[in-house]
Amino acid sequence: MAVAQLTLDPAFTIAPVDRRLFGSFVEHMGRCVYTGIFEPGHPSADADGLRGDVLDLVRELGVTTVRYPGGNFVSGYRWEDGVGPRGDRPRRLDLAWRALESNAFGLNEFMRWSSLAGVEPMMAVNLGTRGIEAAAELVEYCNLAEGTAASDLRRKHGVAQPHDVRLWCLGNEMDGPWQIGSLTADEYGRLAARAGHAMRRVDPSIELVACGSSNSDMPTFAAWEATVLEHAYDQVDYISLHTYYDPEKHDEASFRASAVDLDGFIDNVVATADHVRARLRRQKRIKLSLDEWNVWYQSRFTEPEDRAIEELPALIEDDYNGTDAVVVGNLLISMLRHADRVTVGAQAQLVNVIAPIRTRAGGEAWRQTIFHPFAHTARLARGTVLRPALTSPDMTTGRFGAVPSVDAVATHDEESGALTVFLVNRGAEPVPLTVDLRAFPRHRLREHLTLSAEKPELTSLAVSDGDEILLPPVSWHALCLTPEESQ
Repeated sequence: MAVAQLTLDPAFTIAPVDRRLFGSFVEHMGRCVYTGIFEPGHPSADADGLRGDVLDLVRELGVTTVRYPGGNFVSGYRWEDGVGPRGDRPRRLDLAWRALESNAFGLNEFMRWSSLAGVEPMMAVNLGTRGIEAAAELVEYCNLAEGTAASDLRRKHGVAQPHDVRLWCLGNEMDGPWQIGSLTADEYGRLAARAGHAMRRVDPSIELVACGSSNSDMPTFAAWEATVLEHAYDQVDYISLHTYYDPEKHDEASFRASAVDLDGFIDNVVATADHVRARLRRQKRIKLSLDEWNVWYQSRFTEPEDRAIEELPALIEDDYNGTDAVVVGNLLISMLRHADRVTVGAQAQLVNVIAPIRTRAGGEAWRQTIFHPFAHTARLARGTVLRPALTSPDMTTGRFGAVPSVDAVATHDEESGALTVFLVNRGAEPVPLTVDLRAFPRHRLREHLTLSAEKPELTSLAVSDGDEILLPPVSWHALCLTPEESQ
């Protein structure tokens, strides 16, 4: 049986862990908002209709930022529809998902929910059917204290203090023909630069995310990023990446190795952004915002035009298994491995819609398998990301050829001394692993968290003094080590 070996050294650093990596996404889609985070009359709901059982799970999940209100939904959204007295709010047809939107939940409800959940809001503006003026006025409504039309309107709506939103997305997937108001790269790049300029005139301290390609399979991928950044480089701080992995699109081994694709996607976007930086002779480096990612059984998805108009369509409520959870854990490893450039993340979505949390209307809320690797990576990944030296047996995939079965990354919190190794065995055979800690001579394994395709429930294994750990087939692990004196 081939053995994997992992060596750690505190000198092999990548970057500090940015807490914004552990973000999520709430879109007005399916049951994410209505009967997800918001359900007046639910036994756990507060006076504003916010489900307490879901809030508890969100806090447990460790989410740090939440992107809102879309997603495809934002490209046809009038933010003014979701503020003010509920009785005065219009019912609209949402063209993205062909659903009836009541607007009972809107901007100020989301901000109150964010405060209760302890998350940072990440707002998206409509650059599909609207544009510069509406985007600037939304920043004014959210971030200015008083004395202007939009800020005074917020105060009239009962919100005296500004929301102080720092992160803003300049539209969503504007390259996609499915997007309401999709644009060419030149059209979008010019619009993003102009909208960003106006938004910064309202609040110079905001951070802006330009739309990258909707996925790396788009025919305009990389050319899109290059063109958009040629126009908007000086206005934006981030370029976005969106990627989903379908268990049924390729052979199973290729699905288990999905992080290989994410690694390449990130590297290609970094290379493109840095090429534009060199062409423009700029000093700043564009960061990456991976603000939609997840496992999604997309081949089962029914397109909006093939469905009747509904008020609460149950859209893509995928049920996840242990293999899906291992893949999610591996995608998080990839994100941490690129922590020098990927500093914002948003798993899509938070509740019900391809989500770690599911609910029943009027009933319970529960964790899906993908909840666990996210929650524990968010909890344990502290300090600085370390690049391990790793040797591993290979596995064969139809899409990527031979790839290492074992993948890993580590984090080291110098203040507490905590050292955490996140790793997966994505192969179909067990792999013994040895961990070389000669650079951390006082550290000992304190806890070993794991789940696998065969046993998808999270388990804390008994810790032994042995030098070898057996990694079951298709399994995710978090090895938590501390210096002896701190145990």
